[in-house]
Amino acid sequence: MLKSLRCGWYVLYVKSRHENKVNQLLLQDGLDAFCPMIKSIRTWSDRKKTIYKPLFPSYVFVNIQSSLDFYKALNANGACAYIKFGKEYALATEKEIEGIKSLLSSQNISNISTENLRNIVGQKKIIKNGSLQGLECEIVNTNNLNKIVVKIESLRQCIIATMSSDILFGELSA
Repeated sequence: MLKSLRCGWYVLYVKSRHENKVNQLLLQDGLDAFCPMIKSIRTWSDRKKTIYKPLFPSYVFVNIQSSLDFYKALNANGACAYIKFGKEYALATEKEIEGIKSLLSSQNISNISTENLRNIVGQKKIIKNGSLQGLECEIVNTNNLNKIVVKIESLRQCIIATMSSDILFGELSA
């Protein structure tokens, strides 16, 4: 049961290579769905072909207006789950969705791709959760998405931990 459903663009995780199919099913069900697609040229030894592939593989955006819409979208064939960061569902703003649509429709822009946001060495962060909550830290090393070494100046210590970086670290406000 949803405690606090907010209206907006939720990010639906779908089966691999089912993005367009799920998008079409959602549109047929009367939901406002968006699956950003980019043009790509596939090259084989004997030919080239222009194909369209999802900008965000395995993601479809769904504009949810009620709890009925929420569950209707989740029941689409190929839909798996809604993306969450911690306990919060991922919500894209209307401005972000319009920006993506505008970017994709522009004739002057080419070679569009995506990249995951990762912690960068030297970034100043604040720990949001756990026993060190509220302490400022600096990213010293990032071996992969889950292993992070942080320097805690106030304790003059470095902590090495395996943790979910998107949950435990928030941007340090300037």
